Amino acid sequence: MDENKNKQVNLPEGADTCVNCNCGTDIGRCNLVSTNWLDDIPDNDFDIVEVLFKNTRRGFYRNSTNIPLKRGDWVAVEANPGHDIGRVGLTGRLVKNQMKRVNLRKDAEILRVFRKAKPADMERYELAKAREEDTMIRSRKIAVDLGLKMKIGDVEYQGDGNKAIFYYIADERVDFRQLIKVLADVFKIRVEMKQIGARQEAGRIGGIGPCGRPLCCATWMSGFVSVATSAARFQDISLNPQNLAGQCAKLKCCINFEVNTYVEAIRQLPPKDVHLETKDATYYYFKADALKREIIYSTERNAPVKTVTLTAAEAFEVIALNKNGVKPDTLKPEDDGNKPASPFGDLLTQDSISRFDKKKKKKKKKSGSGEKPAANQQNKGPKPPKAEKPQPEGGGDEKPGKPERRQRQGKPKRQQQDSNGQPRPVKTFRPRQPKDANPAQNGNAQSQPNNGNKD
Repeated sequence: MDENKNKQVNLPEGADTCVNCNCGTDIGRCNLVSTNWLDDIPDNDFDIVEVLFKNTRRGFYRNSTNIPLKRGDWVAVEANPGHDIGRVGLTGRLVKNQMKRVNLRKDAEILRVFRKAKPADMERYELAKAREEDTMIRSRKIAVDLGLKMKIGDVEYQGDGNKAIFYYIADERVDFRQLIKVLADVFKIRVEMKQIGARQEAGRIGGIGPCGRPLCCATWMSGFVSVATSAARFQDISLNPQNLAGQCAKLKCCINFEVNTYVEAIRQLPPKDVHLETKDATYYYFKADALKREIIYSTERNAPVKTVTLTAAEAFEVIALNKNGVKPDTLKPEDDGNKPASPFGDLLTQDSISRFDKKKKKKKKKSGSGEKPAANQQNKGPKPPKAEKPQPEGGGDEKPGKPERRQRQGKPKRQQQDSNGQPRPVKTFRPRQPKDANPAQNGNAQSQPNNGNKD
């Protein structure tokens, strides 16, 4: 990893890649790159060039000797003391606009460009860069021994190795006078302390954001604007610190990207303190979707009770009626139920969670059908076709080609026999005699035999 970091990469001329001398890989456009769109225009001359260094550090140097320079050239520039090595990032008239953008003071001293870097200059520069990591680790231990509440994040050596810049992070004011004396005595160099913020530290380290892309502060952002929680309120973002904070533990810079669009959209909506009066109730502002221009009104101030969603135009119509002293019957006319079908389906309703809880209905078998299940038929193969029976003559009512259906006949009952083998008499039903009948007459009628006498 350290070899790739300190490795010098020779990029092709005019390539739209990072020209920072310490990037080491082609990751696209970094936050130091500026496109020179006036490069091919004639008379694009300016005696000051922009030179890029490590950790988003840039400087403006005067090309007093008119050295032919182009983007990506290594140059040796004047430093205090000695000289420094950097790469040309921008030339021409755009440098003047760049100086205005970074708010360079008019009375600031502009140093000179000595020459293009020679092989001896580059060799000395590489030796100085190789000392940076070891110096950073040792300086951290020294700061801990001195009891200073600070973190040294990085060290940048000057091109000639006579000076080093120590970048540190601290939440409070730190008295590092003793630290400077110890560092100068240990490393035998001139020491410069430079404090950076948490956002600059995150941009220096780099990483992947929650959106899946490289951090904006590490790719294209060079200036940092303060981010307030009011920007999140305008966009109806949940004020959850874990979701709003980035890798630098500060509010995400991307919260400011779209806040102006939301502010302009909210200005075109009805005010929040305006209530809508109807004959049945009073509706209060509850929530709004600024981009869809829809407002949700509720009959309670702080709870979604009997909510009604109105467009901005419908809300302004009701407000105009209330100003004229007219209260509509309802806030919104009832729908007739003929809503247009949405071209998009709801994926959550495709599969029911309780679909396995439904009991399967058993299929009733047909009585006397004699059919076997389909699974068994598939295993045994198709059955041969049955031979058709001849139709009886005169059967005009029957459909042609359909065999005659037989009528079922009940089985004859088996006659019961006694012990001697004789058939038993069949029992017949005799009606019961009424209770008020004369038992004597009935007895006489049954007991007197018929002798053939006629009385």
